[in-house]
Amino acid sequence: MNIGIVSLGCAKNLVDTEVMLGILGQEGYQIVSNPEEADVLLVNTCAFIDSAKEESIRTILEMAAYKEERCRLLIVCGCMAERYHDEILSELPEVDAVVGTGDYIKIAEVIKKAFEGEKVVLYGHMNDPLPEENRMLSTPGYMAYLKIADGCDNCCTYCIIPKLRGHYRSRPIEELVSEAEKLADGGVRELIVIAQDTSRYGIDLYGKSRLPELLKRLCAISGLHWVRVLYLYPEAITDELIEVFAKEEKLVRYMDIPFQHAHDAVLKRMGRHLTNEQLVTLIDKLRSQIPGIVLRTTVIAGFPGETEEQFETLLSFVESARFDRLGAFAYSQEEGTPAARLDGQLPEEVKKERAERILAVQSAISLALQEEKTGTVLEVLVEGYDEDELMYFGRSAGDAPEVDNTIYFASEEELEIGDFVPVRILQAASYELIGQAVFEEEEE
Repeated sequence: MNIGIVSLGCAKNLVDTEVMLGILGQEGYQIVSNPEEADVLLVNTCAFIDSAKEESIRTILEMAAYKEERCRLLIVCGCMAERYHDEILSELPEVDAVVGTGDYIKIAEVIKKAFEGEKVVLYGHMNDPLPEENRMLSTPGYMAYLKIADGCDNCCTYCIIPKLRGHYRSRPIEELVSEAEKLADGGVRELIVIAQDTSRYGIDLYGKSRLPELLKRLCAISGLHWVRVLYLYPEAITDELIEVFAKEEKLVRYMDIPFQHAHDAVLKRMGRHLTNEQLVTLIDKLRSQIPGIVLRTTVIAGFPGETEEQFETLLSFVESARFDRLGAFAYSQEEGTPAARLDGQLPEEVKKERAERILAVQSAISLALQEEKTGTVLEVLVEGYDEDELMYFGRSAGDAPEVDNTIYFASEEELEIGDFVPVRILQAASYELIGQAVFEEEEE
């Protein structure tokens, strides 16, 4: 029997999808990429903000159309299933089962019951211990994500994740190292460490953050070339962690830190724990103690009650911090969050216009930083070949997949996907670089 899966949302959701693929593969199901060939279709949904919910609903409806052909079951999983289980079943009769964020490991059992005619609804178990993750990778063979924890205890006022994913739960360090070793043995060269908040890894299990120790042990694994960490919260970045970033060669000098705002009053309403002064101090400290560090952040424009003056503080912060990578989002009023009940909700056009102003400022910063790379040689992970441009493309250590910049380059030698090659940068744009692969005898 053939199974097709569509995975939406973040990398953490993708790992859950890969676990389901692994379970179903062990049960003898065949995994297909073409929905027309599937007897069972699964949609692993996202419900973080309105645009993600809209994409989830649109995808469910698209997959439902295949039930007029071969498909016999349509199952909705993930965050939207956890949050809107009753609404999905009542408003989308094509859906045969709903599986929340804590129940995806029961997917084979769900399919069996659904084929027997039961309308399966599972949710509310997101605080259960995390299973060991035997996965079927859906990423390119040279890279994989390692989800070290699930859930979140930060309780930022704008965020629904704690209600969708439960309390913060770390996986045991030995289990993570073992999984990483298996991934490396299978050919993974770039390991990307993820959680809703990686910086608090281990506090629930060991009474303190064990992220520095985990990263050192991951960097010791033979076969891995890059270890990348995403989603570090600013208040939990310790001196010990900074030292690990400065010393471990395999640990790419890249930090993804969601600052979200820079005005003290807005930060307080957001439930964030640092002030503008503390954020600036942290940025200076990171850049002085980790030479070459690439900083990525996200900010929210138009938070409830944000005045023009408060927004200007955020804009000035972005201008002066000169982040290497930045995403700006218009605030999304999410039902069930404290921020949704705050006074001072701003019009959509105001929120959107403010986010666009930030992105315009960042585009100029990004172009200037990119132009500084002209003439330098960067190590690039080869990710593909563009037949139209007749050039390879890939990423540097300063670029995470999906969200950051791309490097296009020519090469006189044939390269393999997953190779690491030195590339001299010849041209720069705001979010792209163009260069030429250089080999040992060519390097200066």
